[in-house]
Amino acid sequence: MEKNTCTDCIKDETARALWEVGNTIRCIPDELWDKPCGGMPLWKHVYHMLHSLDQWYINPRVYTQPPFHTENLNSLDILGNGHLTRNEITRYFENVQKKITAYDDSLSDSVLLEKPENCEWTRFTLIMAQHRHLHTHMGIIMGFIIEYSGEWPKTLGLERNIPEQDTGKGIFF
Repeated sequence: MEKNTCTDCIKDETARALWEVGNTIRCIPDELWDKPCGGMPLWKHVYHMLHSLDQWYINPRVYTQPPFHTENLNSLDILGNGHLTRNEITRYFENVQKKITAYDDSLSDSVLLEKPENCEWTRFTLIMAQHRHLHTHMGIIMGFIIEYSGEWPKTLGLERNIPEQDTGKGIFF
């Protein structure tokens, strides 16, 4: 991708980050999905990460919860009720990915320093904050996968191409 604008860079880095998220989710062994990791089942770590990305990347002040969301389902401080299956998380991730990709495609450099409706932060601040938050939680989730399985989910860096074929299975190094 030619990167002549800030929005070109955002689109490329976000596409890479989202590929890594999907790959990491696919790399979670089935037997680790419900296992407590840091006091919470691993699926809840994944949902927390995706929910934050969904709510905060575009505009946290104009946001509708996903239809399956219940109070505290996204909280890593409260175990609470509820459970999400791998299929539910995968569908949610796919929806978030489509939503963010469409949003990124609508951006131009001229709007990055503007604040979305009813929001106190600029679009650029929200995007950068979510990249930071996303990769903090990606590191935690990847650490649990590595500790449990001994395998490292593949990452892309700046030089690797985003794989075009989706086998439905996670790709490890």
